[in-house]
Amino acid sequence: MSARADVAILGGGLAGLSLALQLKRRDPALSVLVLERRAHPVREAAFKVGESTVEIGAHYFAEELGLRRHLDTAQVRKFGFRFFFSDGHDDPARCTELGVSRVFSVPTWQLDRGRFENFLGEQVRAHGVDFRDGAVVRGVALADDDGDHVLHFDHAGARHTLSARWVVDASGRAGLLKRQLGLAQANGHDCNAVWWRVEGIVDPHDWSDDPAWQARCTPAERWRSTNHLCGPGYWVWMIPLASGSHSLGIVCDARLHPLETMHTHAAAMAWLHRHQPALARLLERPRHALQDFRFLRGFSYGCRQVFGHRWALTGEAGLFLDPFYSPGSDFIAIANTYICELVARERAGQPFAPHAELFQQLYFSFYDTMLALYRDQYPLFGDAQVMPLKVLWDYTLYWGLLAPLYCSGRIADLRMLSRLRGTFEAARALNRAMQPLLREWGARNPPRPLADGRWLDQHDLPWFGALNRALGERADDDAFAARIAANLALLRALAAELLRLARARHPALPDRGLAALLAGAGADEPLLPAAWAAAMRNRTRLNPP
Repeated sequence: MSARADVAILGGGLAGLSLALQLKRRDPALSVLVLERRAHPVREAAFKVGESTVEIGAHYFAEELGLRRHLDTAQVRKFGFRFFFSDGHDDPARCTELGVSRVFSVPTWQLDRGRFENFLGEQVRAHGVDFRDGAVVRGVALADDDGDHVLHFDHAGARHTLSARWVVDASGRAGLLKRQLGLAQANGHDCNAVWWRVEGIVDPHDWSDDPAWQARCTPAERWRSTNHLCGPGYWVWMIPLASGSHSLGIVCDARLHPLETMHTHAAAMAWLHRHQPALARLLERPRHALQDFRFLRGFSYGCRQVFGHRWALTGEAGLFLDPFYSPGSDFIAIANTYICELVARERAGQPFAPHAELFQQLYFSFYDTMLALYRDQYPLFGDAQVMPLKVLWDYTLYWGLLAPLYCSGRIADLRMLSRLRGTFEAARALNRAMQPLLREWGARNPPRPLADGRWLDQHDLPWFGALNRALGERADDDAFAARIAANLALLRALAAELLRLARARHPALPDRGLAALLAGAGADEPLLPAAWAAAMRNRTRLNPP
């Protein structure tokens, strides 16, 4: 057992084990140590939340870490995201549904976190990582010169001391280095969550036996989606797990739905009976026995620094946004990729401190752009007119700019990032204006969702599916830069169309500077089908029950 490691990783959860595997795949000669408090193997199903992946995280696990076969055979292929605007309604099938009728081409998965982390533990050991589960870190002395860092930890009944060239904190919310260095930072997004797992698959198709409603999806497997039940100030998740359980959670704006109204299973079920009674009735079936129950107050936070002098933070040890849109694995992928680049530069004898600063600026920029999607936006979540448009906008921003950077292997390409700097700054400016416009539009609408049975199929938007397909396509630098420029033009055209719809509904709505950013913007053809646009503008029925 060596007393020195090139990289010591504090925490053997999703972030730490992924980083260890990525480091060894890139440089098998690296000595990597992982210290994890929990003993392995861990429990399946009721282990950790964060089960849903989206395109960056899915690409990271499948391609960067080479785990596609495991994902295809041992996890659940995701049927996209799906939203029901069903607050207070007994029959979600009579409410607005937003989603896809067929899966898009770029795959994502629902992860049983226990099963996945057990598999990752096996993989890192097979790659030569010194993975010590049941280990407790007692202290870290960070070197401020060229010397090694020093760690003290307990393992197998003994105290150990180890030196490490690099130390990475992947300890989750324990935030060992973040606490030691005083790096915690509030971000102004005050939300809480409760979650639990039940036995058996909770199938949304059980909400209706209407053949037309059942036939909306091919195959008829809504249960594979990350299903969101949305209402003012909250959303409820439904995520299937490959072990045969279902993950449920309630995520709320703390100002609108206090944690004390749902912080026990009995209270959460009573809350569901008020807000999502159809789901509550499904969960009361005997076959859905309770497996666990947890809650978390104030889950979102920032961090003042994530990359330092041969130390780094990754995953929830650094920062965390919100489970809506499932960005947790995305930010693990980005942080871990930057850490691998920094370790490689230092081992090659190249200056790494300037790159650490640049990568940190980029990481925080991505974080700040995404934070705007959530902060102060929860009151809008129950609006069946505006929230579907917000989802389209947010995903166009994600699939059009950030996801292509990662999926093309260019997230750490400083030359390309410099070339695209103006494009990303323009997109951030559009998003900063769009989010308050959507918020104020929703605030002026009637408070209750419509029970009109509308079906908003994203396959009716060819440009939206094309953005997703492009994530799997390869391009040289010039073609890639041209694609990102075209995606910005698409984002501008979408912004112009949303502004027109908002003004048609509320002529006096302030544009928050959006109009000034859109001079000359517009598409040759409308981006939204006529039926969608009419429903958003006039709240007419698309598919009356």
